[in-house]
Amino acid sequence: MDVSLTLWAVTIAGIIGLIVLDFVTVSSKPHDVQFKEALFWSIFYIGLAVAFGIALWVWEGSDMGTQFFAAYLVEKSLSVDNLFVFIIILTQFAVPTVLHQRVLLVGVVLALILRAIFIAVGAAALAAFSFTFVLFGAILIWTGVQLARHRNEDPEPKDNVVVRLVRKRFLVSDHYDGTRLFTRIDGRKAITPLLLVMIAIGSTDVLFALDSIPATFGVTQEPYLVFAANAFALLGLRALYFLLKGLLDKIIYLSIGLAVILVFIGIKLVLTWGHETWPDTVPKIPTNVSLAFIGAVLVIVAVASWIKVRKDPTAVAHAGRLTDSHHDESDEPTQPLT
Repeated sequence: MDVSLTLWAVTIAGIIGLIVLDFVTVSSKPHDVQFKEALFWSIFYIGLAVAFGIALWVWEGSDMGTQFFAAYLVEKSLSVDNLFVFIIILTQFAVPTVLHQRVLLVGVVLALILRAIFIAVGAAALAAFSFTFVLFGAILIWTGVQLARHRNEDPEPKDNVVVRLVRKRFLVSDHYDGTRLFTRIDGRKAITPLLLVMIAIGSTDVLFALDSIPATFGVTQEPYLVFAANAFALLGLRALYFLLKGLLDKIIYLSIGLAVILVFIGIKLVLTWGHETWPDTVPKIPTNVSLAFIGAVLVIVAVASWIKVRKDPTAVAHAGRLTDSHHDESDEPTQPLT
């Protein structure tokens, strides 16, 4: 796919415009988001992604269109798991509900910036070293296995190394001060919990990028499509949060479903490298097969979760984690979270 600098510039300008629109129309005045508002913006962003994919299908052919929709579906499914972590962070830091939109919007902007960097690095690595496919595949297989092992656990924001470091080195206020990031305590400048939450979200975005970018490269090697799929999935993340926050704990098997998808894409990446190295010996999984597999797994997750909740209404979903749970009392933050 030949992507001109003009197309890149128009795409980036469009994304910036959507972020500005989001801030001006929705997030500039902190308020509790109602279901109808969240539904409207979710349909709006999903509609934009579908329209983009259809336009790509018409202009570049079915192969490019299929690759985009597969990449978008991967990113969208992974973003749902991200929402679990956001809810945990917002809850543990006791963020006022009226500030949730502001925190999520900042998180989306940080994620876009970080993923753009990871996409550029990943694309350069794939172009220079074909063995990068194997490395990306190994990362995804390891991530999928770990997520399956710890599927009934939740991450602990207080274990975040960056947050602990900030709390040890800077004075942190006990209370929120509107949308301010800094305040004063007895004449001393202090960080508000709102800034601490944004730091937690931002540092968590780095881990999300380490998983999602290799996964997207697993279904398309076009950097432009990887970036577009990430952008559309992230732009709709804020609205999706308010739309699904009451339902997320009912998607019981999401973690295990995502684990299966990550392992599948990891294997696909390894086979891609093998196919390029030994084209007559190693098969390559077509993009349409990947799209069908991912879609089938998500449908099975939804149906199985619905059946589980009907049989056991007390069942609660978990975000899953990648490492064993551990907590060292000596590492306790010197300032309270809220």
